[in-house]
Amino acid sequence: MKFCRRKLSLFIISLCFLGIFSVMINAAPDVSVSAQSAVLLNAENGEVYYSRNAEERLPMASTTKIMTALVAIENSDISDTVSIDRRAVGVEGSSIYLTEGELLSMEDLLYAVLLASANDAAAAIAIEVGGSIEGFAEMMNEKARELGLKNTHFENPHGLDSEAHFTTALDLARITAAALENETFAKIVSTYKTSFDGENGTRVVINHNKLLKSYEGCIGVKTGFTKRSGRCLVSAAERDGLKLIAVTINAPDDWKDHKTMLDYGFASYHKLNFVGEKEYSISLPVIGGRDQTVLLRNTDAITAILPSHMSSEDCEIITELPHFLYAPVEDGETVGKLICKAGGEIIGESDITAEYSVSRAVYKKSFWQRILDFFKGIFD
Repeated sequence: MKFCRRKLSLFIISLCFLGIFSVMINAAPDVSVSAQSAVLLNAENGEVYYSRNAEERLPMASTTKIMTALVAIENSDISDTVSIDRRAVGVEGSSIYLTEGELLSMEDLLYAVLLASANDAAAAIAIEVGGSIEGFAEMMNEKARELGLKNTHFENPHGLDSEAHFTTALDLARITAAALENETFAKIVSTYKTSFDGENGTRVVINHNKLLKSYEGCIGVKTGFTKRSGRCLVSAAERDGLKLIAVTINAPDDWKDHKTMLDYGFASYHKLNFVGEKEYSISLPVIGGRDQTVLLRNTDAITAILPSHMSSEDCEIITELPHFLYAPVEDGETVGKLICKAGGEIIGESDITAEYSVSRAVYKKSFWQRILDFFKGIFD
């Protein structure tokens, strides 16, 4: 009985230890930020590395313009000339002082929106693309629905305060991840300074995001502020193939918050490249084919983002292939998989396909086989 009680006690202690260990693994990282709401997101796979009230609905000020630019780029030609509508003149807040009837390209207006945070330029884009502020806001909301966002609603293209204009840090990070996939958007937000000519002379616009100059690997994205929202900031940085997005809403010390979160992300995770596109190759026998073998290659590169303490030695590459193939084999036909695993879990995979076709072999019949076929035909 004592022996059983002792085994039971050891079992309970073990469970407690495992429970504590599990809590330690899943505990929030040691990151301290001033923001009311914050999130650190992997731009490639959407994994959240840090969050604080990340799904709280809040106003987002001029970070709104990330969606404004994305919708405009997807629904217009950036080389188009825009005649400034009177409704876009004199919009309160940040401005490049547009005048009615002035002609500027859509691209110029996008730079004004994303670098100088010009509210009048945002209104001009909205009216040009959506016909009105309201019409464009509905296009923004449709894009939010397309991205699967349930806690975001837009009333305008610039982010001036409105009760029904809100998002969350997490939704804003997801909008940014989608926007950064667009080459035009990515190019603009990574630009520190540019200028363009118009009827009112040359305008010089400078990016409000000072992390572009002060944080290694920073590639954007957008600042924002109103009295109601507080200081808002969305940033993105990339190092060694790992791209991170940080978002803070109502953050008195936002520049420091972002450096803290990004530093944590880059210190804690890294991207590993296991197999390049078409780097893996193997020849398999083909039964009944004109060729005796066929060359196979992987279609996609296999990469994975793992905790920094893990290396490629902690992973294994598994090949799933038959021992041989039967003809015919089609060019590009999928015949197997290349799988990368870590701790028994699949972290990446690629199809293995044929590099060319192998048709069935055509065999010539011998003299005696032809004689046999002749007599078969007589007696059938």
